[in-house]
Amino acid sequence: MTKEANTRLADLFGLTGWSKGELARMVNRQAAAMGHPQLSTDTSRVRRWIETGETPRDPVPKVLAALFTERLGRVVTIEDLGFGRRRRTARKQAEDGLPWPPERTAAVLTEFTGMDLMLNRRGLMGAGAALAAGSALSSAMYDWLHSDPALAADAPDLDHPLHPANASAAGFDRYEAAPVGSDEIEALEHSVEVFRAWDASRGGGLQRKAVVGQLNEVGGMLAYRHPVHLQRRLWGVAANLAVLAGWMSHDVGLEPTAQKYFVIAAHAAREGGDRPRAGEALSRAARQMIHLGRPDDALDLMKLAKSGSGEETLPRTRAMLQTIEAWAQASKGRGQAMRRTLGEAEELFTADKRDVPPPSWMQNFDEADLHGMQALAYRTLAEHDPAAAVPAQRHAQLALELRNSGHERSKIFDYISMASACFIADDPEQADRYARLALLTIGQTSSHRTWDRLREMYRLTGRYAEYNGIQDLRDEIRLALPKKEGATPNAASRQV
Repeated sequence: MTKEANTRLADLFGLTGWSKGELARMVNRQAAAMGHPQLSTDTSRVRRWIETGETPRDPVPKVLAALFTERLGRVVTIEDLGFGRRRRTARKQAEDGLPWPPERTAAVLTEFTGMDLMLNRRGLMGAGAALAAGSALSSAMYDWLHSDPALAADAPDLDHPLHPANASAAGFDRYEAAPVGSDEIEALEHSVEVFRAWDASRGGGLQRKAVVGQLNEVGGMLAYRHPVHLQRRLWGVAANLAVLAGWMSHDVGLEPTAQKYFVIAAHAAREGGDRPRAGEALSRAARQMIHLGRPDDALDLMKLAKSGSGEETLPRTRAMLQTIEAWAQASKGRGQAMRRTLGEAEELFTADKRDVPPPSWMQNFDEADLHGMQALAYRTLAEHDPAAAVPAQRHAQLALELRNSGHERSKIFDYISMASACFIADDPEQADRYARLALLTIGQTSSHRTWDRLREMYRLTGRYAEYNGIQDLRDEIRLALPKKEGATPNAASRQV
């Protein structure tokens, strides 16, 4: 007993609207339903959990996580409730429960995906949670990301399913902890490519649950200690799937869930010894922050992503990281810094001689993506400096010319960037043309991000509402947006 209040549990408890007696009764009922009919708790025990920081014995933390997840409609893990299995004394490690010890990564992964799947089955939406600030994430993870990975053949076998530390771990089912061979891992690696291609083409909505389910299975596999070379490959699969789960969650507006997956991906990549992958995962969290209008948080995360990626990061990967930083700078109206950073990105991209095969997760960042990100950065800067609309149009046009089939979502973004830049440049006729091209295919994706960008473009049409055809365009945009979110598209919206 710590004699200190469990503030995490208290905060979440306050959101539920339950009384302490109600929670005690629900714990007993839920525990019985989960195969623990002997468990009995009461109001005074609930009070001690909250007010004195008493940690309940297993399986109560798992029961509480399930109850809070269902009540709040978002994933709530055991550690979200303040019941970390291992006490942390370092101040940085106490920040949002990050980073967790190496032996906890597979458990956190399995627990979180399990809760996420439970929400999917109940048809609930992730809501009501705040994203951790970029500064909090980067401060908590800096030392951890720069230290040596703990995946070594002579490391304590803390991940073994029968290890005492894991005997009652909420995230593991012992029957899942079985060895896999290279053929099975190769099949998993192929499945990542299939999911990635689908996401690039159609957006994250339709396949998100399948990716989360596959990631949950991989978490079970990681509970078994394989030979080092296989374990590293499994961690790589976990990192790739976690990034996809995060990106798909972001794509459909499940923002706190997305952030957690990006952090899980960074942990998994580091466990597998792939620091560049860890950096790229954090860069996804930075892109999320920019989309949500938080460029300062994005810049904090980009510092960590770049410094933690390691010297082995390929020039093309570093170029990609630079384009994200440039977008954040553009969001703050820092034109000079943005142009300098984009120039560095171009130099790095050109310097990559392709003599070293790029990792699978970088194969989608080609010349079209480079121009697409440049178009987005300039278009964003044009909100502060309208002169930036001209280079935005130039890069968007190049991106459109270079886009390969299978990247329909990116093409929609290019059309919207071009149309928005044309509106800002006082060329409504061209803007109307590209906006309609975006509308032709936007209904074929399940990407909320495309709708968010479309809302931003709609805002720009306001000054041209009396022009021939533009009023019709505005009507078509209103029809294209989902009804529950598009009823008032001219309302204040998020910065792209």
